[in-house]
Amino acid sequence: MATSQKIASMAVAKKKKEPGASFFKELKEEMKRVSWTTKQELYTCTKIVVTAIFSLGLGIYVIDLLIRLILNALGSLARLLGS
Repeated sequence: MATSQKIASMAVAKKKKEPGASFFKELKEEMKRVSWTTKQELYTCTKIVVTAIFSLGLGIYVIDLLIRLILNALGSLARLLGS
């Protein structure tokens, strides 16, 4: 079978499909091919994400405290020198 004949037969096959019904059939087939995570993988990844968010938040908090401490010290020093 020549390439042009294959293309023509594929075009005819596509025209025969109903648009609404084929969508759900294709969706069902695609969902069968999906690789779902296991409960253990989901639990492990959730722990990693929660730990990372907590660590990042704590790091930002500590850096904020240090910046605030330095700025307060500079402000106090400026008031002492300015008086």
